[in-house]
Amino acid sequence: MTAPQPRQPPDLVQLLTRAERLMARRLTAILDGQGCSPDGWRVITLLSDGTGRYMTDIAEQAFLPPATLTKLVDHLVDDNLVYRRVDVIDRRRIRAYLTPRGHTLHQRISADIRASLAGLPASDSDRELLVELLTQLATAISDPPVAHPHPAGRP
Repeated sequence: MTAPQPRQPPDLVQLLTRAERLMARRLTAILDGQGCSPDGWRVITLLSDGTGRYMTDIAEQAFLPPATLTKLVDHLVDDNLVYRRVDVIDRRRIRAYLTPRGHTLHQRISADIRASLAGLPASDSDRELLVELLTQLATAISDPPVAHPHPAGRP
């Protein structure tokens, strides 16, 4: 009879991947009900502070190639959720902003997301800690990885 294998500690990458996929599934169900895509939601959320953002900044923060972002913003403009303006300081750059309709959609979807997450068994302090830890992790890993040489003959 073999001895039971010692329990391995949870794999961080696996846990983060699982949480991201499950959250994406939950979010997609909410967004589908509002006629919004996950990429569209990321853009709307970025613009929700009302300050406007450069298209290049949105592409970077939403993890979208510039051409894809341009097409997406074109659709959001067609839906009267976003508008674009030439930047007053640097006329070569374009800033995007939410329209009043876009702000209304953001508020409605945000409320649906909060309601969906309210049922999760975590306290407010747990959520605050999770946000803090994920922010620290994202900041720490945002720099390109440093290559570490492998010992001779090992991949």
